[in-house]
Amino acid sequence: MLVSAAACTADSSGGGGGSASCAYRVTYRDRTYQDVANVDFTVGGKLGPATQPPCDDTGSQGGDEEAATTETAYEVDGLSPAVAIAVGDTPEEARILVAYSGGELPPEVAELIDK
Repeated sequence: MLVSAAACTADSSGGGGGSASCAYRVTYRDRTYQDVANVDFTVGGKLGPATQPPCDDTGSQGGDEEAATTETAYEVDGLSPAVAIAVGDTPEEARILVAYSGGELPPEVAELIDK
């Protein structure tokens, strides 16, 4: 299944109610992955559970701490799970996440952007 992923972030502006500002990240096998936009990829086989840590965009001041959530991690065809995984409730809903620290994307992933 070929999927094109695009990411967005929530933002609060002006006076109204705020919205979540946490980036979408998950942990799979002791590695942290984050969202990447505009990547054409194909979902592969099921890998197992990936954990999304709770979003603490309030600095734990409010006492309403969210619990971590778990979704299914899938292979991304042509990429090692050490580089990228797809995460979602189903393969059709999965989006690509990449193991990088926000600097340069791994070259294997950069090749898939905006082909």
